[in-house]
Amino acid sequence: MKKTYTGGCQCGKVRFEAQADIGEVITCNCSRCRKVGGLLSAVAMSDFKLLSGENEMTEYQFNKGAIHHPFCKTCGIQSYAYGKGPGGKDMVMLNVRCLDSVDTEQFKVKKFDGASL
Repeated sequence: MKKTYTGGCQCGKVRFEAQADIGEVITCNCSRCRKVGGLLSAVAMSDFKLLSGENEMTEYQFNKGAIHHPFCKTCGIQSYAYGKGPGGKDMVMLNVRCLDSVDTEQFKVKKFDGASL
């Protein structure tokens, strides 16, 4: 069952809202995720709304440039990423660590081998 979550960066300039059913989170071992240390949950782009901070972010892309990694220009926190998911659907990967009042210890963690892509 989908629940409404809010979240954002550390300084508060970037804020978002998302409808999600988070049963498990993903940890990825690609070169970026390994260093950022986020716990990820996928949502459809239509279930994500950026509330503030569009002009407060800069973006990083690497490898094939398929995934956009926006992060706050002030505090450096990447609270989400977006791109095409399986089947070409527009997806957002929420950094669950950036959700308001969420205990990340409650979620089962699934490992994703992004380093092999």
